[in-house]
Amino acid sequence: MTRAEEAGFDLVEVAPNADPPVARIMNFSKFLYEKEKKEREARKSQTKIEIKEIRLRPKTTDHHKGFKVRDARRWLSDGMKVRVTIRFRGREITYPEIALEDLREIAEELSDVSEVEQAPKLEGRSMFMMLAPNK
Repeated sequence: MTRAEEAGFDLVEVAPNADPPVARIMNFSKFLYEKEKKEREARKSQTKIEIKEIRLRPKTTDHHKGFKVRDARRWLSDGMKVRVTIRFRGREITYPEIALEDLREIAEELSDVSEVEQAPKLEGRSMFMMLAPNK
């Protein structure tokens, strides 16, 4: 501790469980600053994957579906994932094969820019599938 005070630095315990405990003489505030700087750089280099969603109904017209598919194509080419959801209302739930066919058509239309990450799945009153951009 005397040597650290003479040098004008701090005595920092590095490995307290070692026998004898290991300590270093260093400028602790500078060490914390460098550590924080490295963490910030690591966060900058991370890529955050965004998930966009298009919502349809079993009775959605082809024209309206075309707009939604065009948006999905743009998002997939930007590197985002797309979740395609078909919501059922009332008695539409008795014909899930219509929604399944719609999802297959959409997956086929977007097959050049995406791959199916999660197959069509019925959950509650909605059926969804996840599309991920091609590498």
